Amino acid sequence: MMRTLLPRPGSSLTVLLLWTVITNAASLGLLLLGCLLAIAIPLLTRRFWPNPPRLVHPWRALRFLGIFASDIVTANLRVARQIIGPLHRLSPAFVEVPLDLRDPFIATLLGSIVSLTPGTVSIDVDQQRWVLLVHALDAPDPSALIGEIKERYELALKEIFAC
Repeated sequence: MMRTLLPRPGSSLTVLLLWTVITNAASLGLLLLGCLLAIAIPLLTRRFWPNPPRLVHPWRALRFLGIFASDIVTANLRVARQIIGPLHRLSPAFVEVPLDLRDPFIATLLGSIVSLTPGTVSIDVDQQRWVLLVHALDAPDPSALIGEIKERYELALKEIFAC
């Protein structure tokens, strides 16, 4: 019964927490609406999540989120400096990052992480060749960018989800 009503309890809890933060749910009506959304959204989207990845190391996930947040701040500063500076010094490039992981969801998550980091945008996750196509604002050494993505993000995701 509980699994039928809450197919993804973690998602329901996340929706409820986000709802209370966004709306500053000080009234009972807003809190009840948040509970209704926390039940309805996972129910309506459950067919999009056929095989959810299993979080194996949650503490590593928290550490990874800290590293990722730091990378976003650092990349913002770097991109701001690059854009203010002479544009002819930039070396934009398309880079193919070969993936060691084989989980489609985790590969998409990696692409999203790369896109959220300023200065890089994930273009495609090729699941035939297992390659992530990335456009970088400044990649004078594409192999260094590949190494950074694999070491900082892909390896961490493989450890967190044990894939």
